[in-house]
Amino acid sequence: MILNLKFMTKKLFFLCFVAIPSIPSLAQQQKTALPLPYGESIRLEQAEKVMNAALQEATKNNWMMAIAIVDTGGNLVLFTKMDNTQIGSIEVALGKAKTANNFKRPTKVFEDAVAGGGIGLRVLSLSNVTALEGGEPIIVNGKIIGAIGVSGAQATQDDQVAKAGLSALN
Repeated sequence: MILNLKFMTKKLFFLCFVAIPSIPSLAQQQKTALPLPYGESIRLEQAEKVMNAALQEATKNNWMMAIAIVDTGGNLVLFTKMDNTQIGSIEVALGKAKTANNFKRPTKVFEDAVAGGGIGLRVLSLSNVTALEGGEPIIVNGKIIGAIGVSGAQATQDDQVAKAGLSALN
């Protein structure tokens, strides 16, 4: 039994750290550039700028959204749930932000991997991954300082709001 547990642990390690990066869309992204490093965590002032720009985009389009911004440790810095936003979007927005930060890539990469099927379905075995578009790393001076996650409308609309938020720091 102990031997079998060791084998399963090695298999899980291989899946998470060796096999997953071989997913076509992930591998293609990694060939073009090394993963970005983390920088200093996002400051509240920066998070407020990102949040305001995201809220402006959501309001302009009459989309009820939950918006979460996390720091480089995946810890919540700022959160807003617009009036009449579905309650389920709270955890989804936070999950998208944490996924984008912790895996240093937009959550759409994971959504695409799952949608592609085959080897991409391995993403489903990763814990704490929200494989839905709408999570984006926040990058300043070539370093990740946190991430934004948005939920409440269609995934493409969620991502449109997230990217509008990112534009506040460029």
